Amino acid sequence: MSAPKKLFIKTYGCQMNVYDSERMAEALGGEGYVETKSADDADMILLNTCHIREKAAEKVYSELGRFKGLKAEKPDLKIGVAGCVAQAEGEEIMRRQPLVDLVVGPQSYHRLPEMEAKTREGEKVLDTDFPEEDKFEKLKNRPKAKRGPTAFLTVQEGCDKFCAFCVVPYTRGAEVSRPADRILTEARDLVERGVREITLLGQNVNAYHGAGPNGDLTLAQLIWELDKVDGLERIRFTTSHPNDMQDDLIEAHGTCAKLMPYLHLPVQAGSDKILKRMNRAHTAESYLRLIERIRAARPDILISGDFIVGFPEETEEDFQATMDLVEEVKYGTAYSFKYSTRPGTPAAERAQVDPAAADDRLQRLQTLLTKQQREVQDSMVGREVGVLFEKAGRLPGQMVGKSDYLHAVHVADCNRAAGDLARVRIISSGANSLAGELIG
Repeated sequence: MSAPKKLFIKTYGCQMNVYDSERMAEALGGEGYVETKSADDADMILLNTCHIREKAAEKVYSELGRFKGLKAEKPDLKIGVAGCVAQAEGEEIMRRQPLVDLVVGPQSYHRLPEMEAKTREGEKVLDTDFPEEDKFEKLKNRPKAKRGPTAFLTVQEGCDKFCAFCVVPYTRGAEVSRPADRILTEARDLVERGVREITLLGQNVNAYHGAGPNGDLTLAQLIWELDKVDGLERIRFTTSHPNDMQDDLIEAHGTCAKLMPYLHLPVQAGSDKILKRMNRAHTAESYLRLIERIRAARPDILISGDFIVGFPEETEEDFQATMDLVEEVKYGTAYSFKYSTRPGTPAAERAQVDPAAADDRLQRLQTLLTKQQREVQDSMVGREVGVLFEKAGRLPGQMVGKSDYLHAVHVADCNRAAGDLARVRIISSGANSLAGELIG
């Protein structure tokens, strides 16, 4: 028998790209590929790219440049670019980096086996279509390999919101929700392979409206169906939009025991003027009242958020409105960024904020968010939480896992294995994690 071909995938960006990379590996696994952790011994290299961060395309070109020597040493090596940069740049990638053999957008990766076969015949292959066939259905037969205790599961893709700073509607397309029965089948399959916690993914996941037996299901209705899956202990979802936080989803946070008390709900800014210019279609006040309703349903819920500072036309007064909103919400964790232009988006054509002012605002915001994050984390000391152990820690006998609130927790002298769910008392709080001890 010939040795298996080796596949190296480098994944950038969001959890959805992590999920997509898994599926690409499965697609090529059927063609005899096994994954490797080193590009040096790969027969195929795939860069699964993200277009959210600043200068994303240039970083991909820089990464490709580092493979020139490897390609010269191994002429049969195939190099591909996948994901959102592939969708946005298309044929330009091959023009700028002739060493690239294939370019595939995020809606077409189920066609990778056919594309790979063409590259072996010496062709250059480009596929950035939005095909009619369901890529998830094409790849529904996952290999039955054992999985870790947590997994991502994409339920919705694309976005119809057209925020002024965002490229997702152009790279991922319009909102599409997967049928509920296919999601449930995939969830049961994951549980059979050892998964105990599933995070439902979507660019705008709470806009989910997948087909069910008696009409479309909301995200809350889907969660209640997943709640019935034996062996599935925890459910999470990300990322949400405030305008799609429906009543039944808020209620589910208070009534569904498997739905974890953690919610990532980006607001982006606290100034109504800036929110309108961002085309966010919500106000600071409506967001704050929404947080009140969510906390009324689940008082202990940990709220996470996203923020952009230095958005075009943002004044110091606008920025202070963001700081005021943060002070009122008290985030358990948050992600904050300085605005950077995305070609083709409306905000890219507007007058930009002075970079020094944006840097200063970002530093002040991150200082406040870090303070809040530490306060929330420190408040966990003395509490009992559920911890799903995921792996061994750095110290002998230590195990590491995630709490209900998504905090990293490590336990010394732990006689539990990966995949075990246990009650833990938190005994101390570190910079980015909690220490605990088993109860009983």
